[in-house]
Amino acid sequence: MSIYSLPEIKLPRFSRKKSKLSKKAKKKPEFLKSKTFYLILIISISFFFGMLGGILTGGYFYSQVEAYLQKLNIKIPEKVIEKETVIEKEYVPQTTQEEKIIEAVKQVSPSVVSIIVTKDLPFIKQYYGGGTGFIISEDGMVLTNKHVVSDKEADYTILTNEGEKFSAEVLARDPIKDLAIIKIDTQKKFRPLKLGDSDKLQTGQTVIAIGNALGEFRNTVSTGVVSGLERNIIATGTWGELEILENVIQTDAAINRGNSGGPLLNLKGEVIGINVAMAQVAENIGFAIPINEAKRAIEQVKTIGKISYPFLGIYYTLITEDLQKEYDLPVNYGAWIGRNPEGEQTEGAIFPDSAAETAGLKRDDIILEFDNQEISVENSLAKIIMEYNPGDRIVLKILRNRKEKIIPATLGERNE
Repeated sequence: MSIYSLPEIKLPRFSRKKSKLSKKAKKKPEFLKSKTFYLILIISISFFFGMLGGILTGGYFYSQVEAYLQKLNIKIPEKVIEKETVIEKEYVPQTTQEEKIIEAVKQVSPSVVSIIVTKDLPFIKQYYGGGTGFIISEDGMVLTNKHVVSDKEADYTILTNEGEKFSAEVLARDPIKDLAIIKIDTQKKFRPLKLGDSDKLQTGQTVIAIGNALGEFRNTVSTGVVSGLERNIIATGTWGELEILENVIQTDAAINRGNSGGPLLNLKGEVIGINVAMAQVAENIGFAIPINEAKRAIEQVKTIGKISYPFLGIYYTLITEDLQKEYDLPVNYGAWIGRNPEGEQTEGAIFPDSAAETAGLKRDDIILEFDNQEISVENSLAKIIMEYNPGDRIVLKILRNRKEKIIPATLGERNE
């Protein structure tokens, strides 16, 4: 007989006379007629009792083994449930640019400092403060804006990002540009920032500004792009005086009061500018002095202890097409002596005892060329003269009473 065949099961029959059932016989359910049903039933019952026996047998066997091991003083190790270890991971920058910004800020921040007038220090710690600077030498030289340390009667204090406090001495104030160099009074060695090349800047390039925002929030970071190059602006000084800033970098990185003197960085963490001013009538327009214009001053202070420039000795404005039309000038370029950017006469025109006075220059002369270089808004007199040194002899082409004239001159010296 096959293992999958079952013998036929015969049920007892009752006689018709003794049966109490209805005369009409009831039919058996169809599944009871199936041999498969009985096969499944038997297998299920066998499986159930097999499992029950296994559990009982296994439990009995385990209890016997446990009792035996206890007699031998051997403990059965309890089951160890391993807990999942949760490790907090550091934030991973999502883009390469973000990674570079974070790395640049980490690298540079320890070398960015706050500069405070010493007498104001107790109040500034509680409320607001001065400007910003950054370290440019191991022995503690700091580059900042001239207007941050404009008070010649004041003493200054340096606050580092780590909370250290040092007294500082002003070594030199730039006589032309809004720059100054001060020195921290300590024997401690510092890490100077790397100076980049501002001549290679491009409009749209990402930049980072760091500074003592509002004089209260040290090492505040903002980012943006270079939104313009070679801008010429008129800035209001500390005491309300007007100052012309030429060839400055325009950026939309936030620059607030207190950021003055702080570094403007590229994504390599190199200084490419010194934050100097913000536009008060607009949002997100700030300005920085190109770092290449400060390199000469830094080198001079290190070598001769002062900042010195070749000096012609005139008050002037650069002629534009608007000024030409408004005042009916014969040319639309050149340096107009004794006039401000609106074309109005300045109080002074020629500095006494200057190279200009010695050469015979007068108010309303228009200098067309400086040593054969044409003067224009794009190629300003301030930019050209930086290529020379005090004592150099040059030739000026001027326009006086609508007539051209050649005048030789020997450049003087201007320092603080």
